[in-house]
Amino acid sequence: MRDQALFDKIDLHLIRVLHTVLTERSVSKAAIRLGMYQPAVSASLKKLRELAGDPLLVRSGAGMVPTDAGLRMLQPSSSILRAAESMFTDARGFEPATSRQTFRIAASDFLDPLFLPQLVAQIKQQAPHCPIEILPLSAESDYRARLAQGEVDVVIGNWLKPPDDLHLGRLFGDEVVCLVARDHPAVRRESQGGWDAASWLAGEHIAPTPTHPGARGVIDEHLDSLGLQRNITARCPHFGLIPSMVASTLLVLTTGRQYCERYVDKLPVKVLPCPIQFPRLLYYQLWHERTHASSSAKWLRERVKAVAASLRKE
Repeated sequence: MRDQALFDKIDLHLIRVLHTVLTERSVSKAAIRLGMYQPAVSASLKKLRELAGDPLLVRSGAGMVPTDAGLRMLQPSSSILRAAESMFTDARGFEPATSRQTFRIAASDFLDPLFLPQLVAQIKQQAPHCPIEILPLSAESDYRARLAQGEVDVVIGNWLKPPDDLHLGRLFGDEVVCLVARDHPAVRRESQGGWDAASWLAGEHIAPTPTHPGARGVIDEHLDSLGLQRNITARCPHFGLIPSMVASTLLVLTTGRQYCERYVDKLPVKVLPCPIQFPRLLYYQLWHERTHASSSAKWLRERVKAVAASLRKE
């Protein structure tokens, strides 16, 4: 009976406050995100602490951190909120024009720089009331866990061997090329036939910071398979800044042609063929079984596919 009485005191609003406070690790930030006054969030947190018999969030230095009990509540609260968000939407069928469902997209910025802006524009045009959260694929982000827990709807990126425990949809393939400054010595060597594998390996390369712990990236994974190693002298977590770095240095960026060609008319850079043969870069969208049959998630995946197809036609 006690468990039932406790359960009767918990509503969805309290679960939302709990999840937001634990993820923001701040009552004031949680209030802003929830659109509530701070005293109201504090009152809800007090009630949650009484129900849990635990402080849930404690001060640590200048900030706050979840307790062990709080951390254990993070994943279940996320699952409850995501299930509640989609329960009635999918029962009725997804109506983009009136839905207020939040779409969460984790994406690599290795993509064509026009991809995410056009995807957001298309979603907002067709589903104007749906909030959109674009999340990075960073070293701190476990995208498999976030998909499984419902914190992300779809992950977009490129993998040499995409994970086989997730659903995937192929978006497009691309040729691997090099981006260098217009006055880079490689430009002259390439015209004279001296831009060879040895020159490329010895050059000063810039590469993205790995997207998750232990990740090597498709370029270096393939080089490993050939028993080769390039000379990486710079790494950057912000792929969109790399072309500007290349334009004023001797750095070499090796990535997809579609990405590189977006910068040829904007920066003093040149696209060169890569002297080492690489398999085509394959870009995918990945999603979890939990959203495979969801009508709103299907709609989102169709938007991703449509934007990718439109960019390939340019």
